[in-house]
Amino acid sequence: MKFIGRMAAIICAINAFVGTVVSWLSVGIVLVCFTVVVQRYVFAVSHVWMQDLYIWLNGAMFTAVAGYALLRDNHVRVDIFYRPASPQKKAVIDLVGVLVFLFPSMWVVWTYAWPFVQRSWSYGEGSANVGGMPGLYVLKTFILVFAALIALQGLAMILRSILMLANREDLVPERIRYTRTEDPTHPTEAV
Repeated sequence: MKFIGRMAAIICAINAFVGTVVSWLSVGIVLVCFTVVVQRYVFAVSHVWMQDLYIWLNGAMFTAVAGYALLRDNHVRVDIFYRPASPQKKAVIDLVGVLVFLFPSMWVVWTYAWPFVQRSWSYGEGSANVGGMPGLYVLKTFILVFAALIALQGLAMILRSILMLANREDLVPERIRYTRTEDPTHPTEAV
């Protein structure tokens, strides 16, 4: 069981590192977008490659931080049943959700993206815009990064569920432990 806890912690650390590092692209996106606007409206100058750049940085950032968002539980969830559920029930819901929905959908994304990315790399695809950025194949690779990081975090969720269902919450990495929520209609004692 300790091995399962360590594996979950390693996966979480990978997604936390990637998410933290790649989220800094947002600063670059703002700076490039600001520069494009100033150049266009103040100096009447436009560079297509710069317009491509902030859009591509945006795409790279959002695909690469998706696993981090799942780690932080920032994805959209219908909380009608999940929020008030006990940690054991949450573990079952997560286990089923990952196995039935997350893994199959990431498999579909990977399966359909692989030839798309491979073809793009084979001819060194660049921007469709004249004067645009070269290296579109790198951006398209982020589709595979997205699927891999989400699937990895899904694996960490499965490992957490296994530990929770085995009553080994003590081995669940701190950053993915279930938080206990109180029902406002039923006062509880402080734990």
